[in-house]
Amino acid sequence: MKLCKDTKKDLIRIFETKGIGLEGNILKIIDTTEDPNFHNYIESCKNKDNENRKKRLEITKQIQAKNKELETINEEKEVIMEQLKESLSEVEKAKEIAINDLDVLQKKKQTELIGSIVKIALGVIISVGIVTTFMYVISLIINKDTQMIGSTWANTLGILLTNAFSIIGTIMGVKYSSNNNKE
Repeated sequence: MKLCKDTKKDLIRIFETKGIGLEGNILKIIDTTEDPNFHNYIESCKNKDNENRKKRLEITKQIQAKNKELETINEEKEVIMEQLKESLSEVEKAKEIAINDLDVLQKKKQTELIGSIVKIALGVIISVGIVTTFMYVISLIINKDTQMIGSTWANTLGILLTNAFSIIGTIMGVKYSSNNNKE
């Protein structure tokens, strides 16, 4: 491909003043045999074009390497996220099991405590009843006037029975109330 002299001069002038030259495959088909200045211009453009291509190729390679690295990191991230989801699921299951075990243990301890309280309360009530009855029997044997002791004895047994039912009622009420709160 041959260019006119004015076009050649304009191309050389733009290259010298602004640093802009021809690029690409067009450089391969331009005829430069007649004009040595234009030949030098085309060679300079080819050199600059080769340098620019090398730079673009290097940048492309860097970008591709970064993309591969990012893809690898993304895959690793997805694997880690999946493992975290599985771990979270296992932790939640373990938490539910622990809560259920704790609830069962608390109910067991509560039942044992209630049983102990009832046994001790009934033991005290029965002991007081036996002692009071024993004292009433002794007073019957020793003294024939037991009207005052008899009413006191009846009062004491009544109070003891009332307290026994009150303790048992309170314990049952607390147990019933705690069962309704959890539902």
